[in-house]
Amino acid sequence: MRIVRLGEPGEEREAVLVDDEHAAWLPPGGGDVRQRGEEALANGERVALQGIRVGAPLRPGKIVCVGLNYADHAAEGGQQAPAEPILFMKVPDTVVGPYDDVVIPRGGDKTDWEVELGVVIGRQATALADEAAAMDHVAGYVLCNDVSERAFQLERGGQWDKGKNCATFCPMGPWFVTADELPDPQAVALGLDVNDTAYQDSSTKQMIFPVAHLVWYISQFMTLYPGDVISTGTPAGVGAGQKPPVFLRTGDVMRVWASGLGEQRSTLISGDS
Repeated sequence: MRIVRLGEPGEEREAVLVDDEHAAWLPPGGGDVRQRGEEALANGERVALQGIRVGAPLRPGKIVCVGLNYADHAAEGGQQAPAEPILFMKVPDTVVGPYDDVVIPRGGDKTDWEVELGVVIGRQATALADEAAAMDHVAGYVLCNDVSERAFQLERGGQWDKGKNCATFCPMGPWFVTADELPDPQAVALGLDVNDTAYQDSSTKQMIFPVAHLVWYISQFMTLYPGDVISTGTPAGVGAGQKPPVFLRTGDVMRVWASGLGEQRSTLISGDS
């Protein structure tokens, strides 16, 4: 089941995709999203997607990001693969829709891209006993782009959060797919192009720490709540890893994709005006 949120910013409504051209509105309220989606499909009402903005499919409470989770990405930055997951946070207001503009921040000149698999938490997880329990707490998966301003991240005191939390720096979606439709999160092809030039083309099978380990590990340090997202790291091919480095400029277009999770297309605009 593919869950989307449709409408203008701040006015989005949840819906389930019927096909690539139609959706059905979810009944309002909380509760199990799959059950609500089945109710929406059963009622027979349909809405055409043409002309409707697709927003981010989630409004996460928090976004926990994993750094250097692909050995080839660590190597392109001249770093060793970590012995334990490296964690940092993105604030929820970085999230934008899959086709919304991404803003190069005022003073930023090294804005970079990072395609990532996002894990959507479905049940509260605190200090899980083992990895075997972890996947029972996963509701599904979503495509994320961990946009990063490297000058802020690496040259302004060495604090990663500074370069990760600029407005619009987490395009998400177009949909979140329930876990039953993506049974093996370690077999997801993913990639990213800029202006039709491919930079990232990999698979989640290359992760150092797989999804089950990450959910278990993160739960040892913080409580994960339904709707939280774990952004699981990016493979090699980021702009900072090119020789010479390539960074995003106004007018550039990022195409971000993953098997089963759809495709994003984001245009870069300037935040200097």
